[in-house]
Amino acid sequence: MGTATGKKILIIEDEQDIVQLVQHYLQKEGFRSVTATSGIEAVKKVKEEKPDLIILDLMLPELDGLEVCKRVRSNPDTALLPIIMLTAKAEESDTIVGLELGADDYVTKPFSPKALIARVKALLRRLDRAPSSGAELYQYGALTMTPARHEVTLEQQEIPLTAKEFGLLEHLLRHRGRVLTREVLLNAVWGYDYYGTTRTVDVHIRRLKQKLPLLEDAIVAVKSLGYKLKDSD
Repeated sequence: MGTATGKKILIIEDEQDIVQLVQHYLQKEGFRSVTATSGIEAVKKVKEEKPDLIILDLMLPELDGLEVCKRVRSNPDTALLPIIMLTAKAEESDTIVGLELGADDYVTKPFSPKALIARVKALLRRLDRAPSSGAELYQYGALTMTPARHEVTLEQQEIPLTAKEFGLLEHLLRHRGRVLTREVLLNAVWGYDYYGTTRTVDVHIRRLKQKLPLLEDAIVAVKSLGYKLKDSD
């Protein structure tokens, strides 16, 4: 309700039939859309159009989707821009690389347009949601999270996190000391019944540990189940 209003989605895809299909479903839900059909054009459009979210195909002419993703994430102005990748089922290794580079989510081709739109909405909803209390705060050692401001600081230095990294950390902080399965984390953080690989969670956990070294030993992998954030002393 209202999430789509005014939101601009950049579709980066060189197959025209897929572009038209995605545009049709986005328009039905009240989104605006702009398109790019090559990696070079995509990089320009990200700067010019300032989209709210990117749908990014991995197989693109000139620059591939992985390189586009890397450039978007390395630019401070676009570093937190939500990215959903479109991948072929045979490209699992590229999918993992894409997640490592900072993509928030992915959909494999052939895909259901409704499922893609559900993921777009879930990702934007996490960014737009009104916090239950403006004063809500999480502390974990030298780490402080302020959900209302989408802000995480470590020793008073702000650490930029993507939407999914932020959501994952928030869920771990809220349920510290509890074992959370990968499926629970996927459903809670990605916001829908998730049918993709649970390696998505593993990649995001690894990225959190890289950005926040304090979590290296604090987030514990529980064999064959999931993860637990240890209670801080």
